[in-house]
Amino acid sequence: MTDEREPWQWDEPTWRGHVERVRAGERLVPPTWPGGARVAVAISFDPDHETIPLRDGETRPGKLAQGEYGSRVAAPRILELLAEYSVPASFFMPAVSALLHPAEVEAYVAGGHEVAVHGWIHERNMLLGRDDELDLTLRALEVLERLSGVRPVGIRTPSWDFSDNTLAIIEQLGLRYDSSLMADDEPYELLAAGRRTGIVEIPVEWIRDDAPYLMMDRYGALRPYTPPRALLELWRDEFDAARAEGGLFQLTLHPHVIGHRSRLVVLRELIAYIASHDDVWFATHAEVADVARTRLTSAGGPVT
Repeated sequence: MTDEREPWQWDEPTWRGHVERVRAGERLVPPTWPGGARVAVAISFDPDHETIPLRDGETRPGKLAQGEYGSRVAAPRILELLAEYSVPASFFMPAVSALLHPAEVEAYVAGGHEVAVHGWIHERNMLLGRDDELDLTLRALEVLERLSGVRPVGIRTPSWDFSDNTLAIIEQLGLRYDSSLMADDEPYELLAAGRRTGIVEIPVEWIRDDAPYLMMDRYGALRPYTPPRALLELWRDEFDAARAEGGLFQLTLHPHVIGHRSRLVVLRELIAYIASHDDVWFATHAEVADVARTRLTSAGGPVT
């Protein structure tokens, strides 16, 4: 039954129930990262490609071509850059993108990178019922497993949206980590209405995402107002602070956004700067989640 009251009319059990449905639990940061590293660096890419226009029913060639650029031009450039610096990355790929570009999935695996779930067609899960969200997530998981040869262990929800059913679906499908929420700078355990789930959250943030700064909508007000080189300074400061605190620097990028020439220069300089430090652990999101999970074990493991 839909609650038709205004939020200011809610009683405490109502507003508290909304807040507690999905909450941050214990922060899961080790004393040192593997190899004695002071800072963990987890770089990720969301190869959305053509799925953004397709999700919205946009089937004309113009916007689809922008997405195609992400696979045709940007992804090979990105793989070459990562290989140059021996940096593993996580690629959160919608299943439709993977089906359109199966050789790209194979290239990610061949490069030693992680392939993880990012929805079916970059759907808006906030508009879906539980059964549809579960079906699409399961189908995406199965497609990526078939194309990559490895069953994904993590998920990033499309647009980082989290419905009332998302956490239960992640649990049901046996995924070990999520990377969609923003309750901390560091990995933490997800709580479901106060119950420990054992699922690790690798938090994201719009600050550490290329899309808010560089996206363009021809017919709307969205414009790339931030010069790419300004992002180098911002993200370098984020890394420096994470290193000073002994924590995690996580970055979310999109091939069709960051993969253009003038923008890839910035990513190259950022990676070169990070790699110039001798106390950095470059890792996939799955590897970070595995290390974080050891902190759960030392605390007695997930409880119900």
